[in-house]
Amino acid sequence: MDGEPDVGAAGTVATAHAPVLLDEALAALAVRADGTYVDATYGRGGHARALLAGLGREGRLVVVDRDPAAVANARRELGADPRVAIHHATFDRLPEFVAAGTAHGVLFDLGVSSPQLDDPERGFSFLRDGPLDMRMDPSSGASARELVAAATERELADVIARYGEDRFARRIARAIVASRAAAAITTTAALADVVAGAIPARMREPGKHPATRTFQALRIRVNRELELLDAALAAALEVLAVGGRLAVISFHSLEDRPVKRFMRAHAAGDPMWRGLPNAPLAALPRLALVGKAVHPGPAEVARNPRSRSAVLRVAEKVRA
Repeated sequence: MDGEPDVGAAGTVATAHAPVLLDEALAALAVRADGTYVDATYGRGGHARALLAGLGREGRLVVVDRDPAAVANARRELGADPRVAIHHATFDRLPEFVAAGTAHGVLFDLGVSSPQLDDPERGFSFLRDGPLDMRMDPSSGASARELVAAATERELADVIARYGEDRFARRIARAIVASRAAAAITTTAALADVVAGAIPARMREPGKHPATRTFQALRIRVNRELELLDAALAAALEVLAVGGRLAVISFHSLEDRPVKRFMRAHAAGDPMWRGLPNAPLAALPRLALVGKAVHPGPAEVARNPRSRSAVLRVAEKVRA
């Protein structure tokens, strides 16, 4: 998974489909041949295939993705392997597929996947004109086109400011409302043009398309990504066995902050009992942080520019 890449002066970008931080994630999960592992964000399957390669006959791999295309790909590639269970679902539903305390590792590779970005019909990218959709599961929920058409100016500004952290959120929202009054905004190119027109060239971020933050914001809102992430982290903690590892790859600060906050909170335990003797079991930490945050090295970034902003955080479950 990854985010929309920055765009160079020529308006082009190199694409790559290699799984991000693959070796680092596998090392962090400490894969054992007889273990049970969960790839909660299958995407193109790079991490899942690598996890499966490390498993023996007694090992198990649970694959989850909300995107029907990703699930279909997983079934084509891995469906014949009796060690693999594949589920079409959002990742907050992990406890439906994995018994509590049985997983030796859970991996989240957050954000939008390369196949989603690269398919114009999915509507995720401002680099390729297509329908303004952005749903990770096109069969469920309202699209970005519907959001852009129905939201008030204030609601749009709030979404763009909160999920895109764009200082021009009000200006962009005003431009969207003015534009849609003349004609419906139904394509990615049309929306990108409206956003670009709302931000003077002299005020744009160097090397970044002016629509980057707006597209990120709409995508996060349409897919309820941050709400589901909070629930998914809690679910992962429940399905992990003691000694099991939680590994999360994030691509921007809005994803990384709740991950960091979750891991640190559960590694600290109940603050009411911190430093006091005879703390009850329920007040003790449930996680231990494993190492420091890991970022891609220069060689990986050169091979796959979309990995540039990735960060991997890892924690180990220390009590039930």
